[in-house]
Amino acid sequence: QVQLVESGGGLVQAGGSLRLSCVASGGIFSANAMGWYRQAPGKQRELVAGITGGGIPNYADSVKGRFTISRDNAKNTVYLQMNSLKPEDTAVYYCNYIASAVYGMASWGKGTLVTVSS
Repeated sequence: QVQLVESGGGLVQAGGSLRLSCVASGGIFSANAMGWYRQAPGKQRELVAGITGGGIPNYADSVKGRFTISRDNAKNTVYLQMNSLKPEDTAVYYCNYIASAVYGMASWGKGTLVTVSS
């Protein structure tokens, strides 16, 4: 079974920063694109950032210029550096293989809660 463990969330004031980490096991991490997703209460889960196996990133318009996704294949880890945080960034953040999420095959872990106060 693929296992994904997110960490690094917390409570931060608007304008602050957090760095999220996701450690993967049980899969071929380096060959697959990874994504960070978030879900706020009462809202749909959305993809906020993705990165190819080779390290090419892309971002949702809502986070461009503020968030940076990266990966360390030697550590089976993907990161999300979150700067200039806004209250609307408040959500539970999850990582997953993008292909699994697209085809409805993903198993979602506990995620890590990010709360941004105004």
